Amino acid sequence: MSDATQRQFPDLWVDPEDDPRQQWADPVGELETHWSYLRSYRATIEMKCDGLDDEQLARRSVPPSTLSLLGLVRHLAKVEHSWFRRVLQGDMGLPKLYVADGGPDWDFDGAVADPAVVAEAWAAWRRETAAGDAWLATQTDADMARVVVFDDSTSTVRDILEHLVEEYARHAGHADLLRECIDGRTGF
Repeated sequence: MSDATQRQFPDLWVDPEDDPRQQWADPVGELETHWSYLRSYRATIEMKCDGLDDEQLARRSVPPSTLSLLGLVRHLAKVEHSWFRRVLQGDMGLPKLYVADGGPDWDFDGAVADPAVVAEAWAAWRRETAAGDAWLATQTDADMARVVVFDDSTSTVRDILEHLVEEYARHAGHADLLRECIDGRTGF
């Protein structure tokens, strides 16, 4: 990404013509629309973390919160893993991410400024988003069927994708504030 002083719109994160999120701007059909929004929010999270070192990524928001950009990356990897692999692909026996060692909030609590932790978080997030995309690529709008989720209740693929978009949107807002606290950078 270019330096803010060299951009046409220095108050924006990137100039509109350089925004990688624009590649999904014209979806066709319901499934592609959900997937477009999901990809866009994924890219937003990645953009908000761009250029930060391990300490900055792991920096907590305000005590006693354990919220950090690195924690968000780990949390979103866990969310993608849970919904795409465990629920939508039906592999509920697959171990959950970031809970076994440190409890239910290990995605945030374990987000520390260790290069190995940071590298593993990005690897997990990229692996899980790629797995989600691979599964979505096999679907059609007609496949917005019901699936079994937790405790034998059912939901639709549509509802799960809406939930994922909602999850990313909420955390992209957190990422905006976290990034601004780190280096003052703002924008969408």
